[in-house]
Amino acid sequence: MDDRMTTIGDMAQTVVAQSLAEHLEVARALEALRSDIARAGEMAGEALLAGGKLLFCGNGGSAADAQHLAAEFTGRFLKERRPLPALALHTNSSGLTAIGNDYGFDQVFARQVEAFGRPGDLLIGLSTSGNSANVLRAAQVARQASLTTLALTGAAGGALAEASDLCLKAPSTSTPRIQEIHILMGHIVCQIAEEAVC
Repeated sequence: MDDRMTTIGDMAQTVVAQSLAEHLEVARALEALRSDIARAGEMAGEALLAGGKLLFCGNGGSAADAQHLAAEFTGRFLKERRPLPALALHTNSSGLTAIGNDYGFDQVFARQVEAFGRPGDLLIGLSTSGNSANVLRAAQVARQASLTTLALTGAAGGALAEASDLCLKAPSTSTPRIQEIHILMGHIVCQIAEEAVC
């Protein structure tokens, strides 16, 4: 094995150790958010029990997380049960690009909230910074239309925290750690909602 391979191996071990330590530290810090995470699950369950739906939105990795979480509802999470209405607003590429082209990228989710959202629905916006303009605009439009709003952000919360009924702030400023914790919190929300509905 040459020196470069040895160096890569050493670096890889360091990255693994640091990443696991950071992840565990952030996950343990979620203890302080127990009540808020439980409330988020209740919000999702209440919306579904009342005949409403869940609308998810996010950009980049947060879009992938939003789509993942929406699929847990329309498919299943832990229980065999009826599909639950949840929609990731970025999955229609024609709609997304048409709205972006005609109205601006900051409107790509807001227009769909106007189209699909009804009072009692729950909008779940994911943004690691809390300042994604299109997610923020969707939350503002959702509030005006009497939807409940839930945000998943990083520690700062950003403008989205103020625009939402509840904000789950992952206790980190590292984008990878925030996104990992968003999935953990999202899975807990899924389980609470599923238990409430089934």
